[in-house]
Amino acid sequence: MDKKILVVDDEQNIAGAIAYAFRREGYIVEIAYDGEEALKVAASFKPNVMILDVMMPKLNGYDVCRKLENRSGMGVIMLTVKNDIVDKVIGLELGADDYMTKPFDLRELVARAKALLRRMESKPEEEVQLVEISDLRLHRQNRTVQLNHTALDLTPKEFDLLALLISHPERVYTRDELLDLVWSMDYAGGTRTVDIHMQRLRKKLGDSYQHLLQTVYGVGYKALRELPE
Repeated sequence: MDKKILVVDDEQNIAGAIAYAFRREGYIVEIAYDGEEALKVAASFKPNVMILDVMMPKLNGYDVCRKLENRSGMGVIMLTVKNDIVDKVIGLELGADDYMTKPFDLRELVARAKALLRRMESKPEEEVQLVEISDLRLHRQNRTVQLNHTALDLTPKEFDLLALLISHPERVYTRDELLDLVWSMDYAGGTRTVDIHMQRLRKKLGDSYQHLLQTVYGVGYKALRELPE
C-alpha cells in the first residue's frame, strides 16, 4: 500500500499511537507536532489523508486548514477534545471531511480514513467521466475541476458533491440523500454539513457559476443543465 497519512498532534503519545495504528495497516506515515510543521510536511510529503488535531501550539488545526494549499486529493479528519456542535461546524466549514472527538477508538479512526480514501478514489464506470457546462469542466477520473481554464482547489467532499449534482442535472436531492451518497457515514453536524459544503462550493464557483447549484426550498438541492440567463 502506498497511501500516505500525515498525523498532526502535539501530544507525542497520541500521535505515536495513531501513527502505529496506520502503519500496522500498511500506510506510509509521517508525524508533525505543531501546526507550522504540519504545513511544511504536508507540502513535501503530500499525504492522501491528514489526521489533524485542533488544539496545538503555533497554529491550531483550524488555522492549518485555512492555510493548506492544493487541498484537492487530500482528505482531512479533525480531532478535538471539544464536543460542541459549533466547533464541529467550524471544522467542516474550513474543509474538514470528518470530525472525531477525543477520546476515540483507533479502529474507528482507521475505518473512517479508509472510507474517506475509498470515496476519494471511487470512479464509477456508469458515470460520465467528463462534464462540461460552458467554461466549467469536471473530470471524474483525475478528480479535477477547471473554470475558465483555471483549476479550482476543491476538497474531496466538495468535488464529490459537485460531481454528483452536475452529473444529474435537474434531479432534486434531499439533504439526507446527499449526506448518504457523498459522505456515506454519520457525520457531525448532520444535514447542516451539506449546507456548509454547498456554501463553500458556490463561493469557489464565483458569481456567475454559483447559480448552477440551486436550492429547492424545503427539499434540498439540484444543478441546472446550463447557466441561467
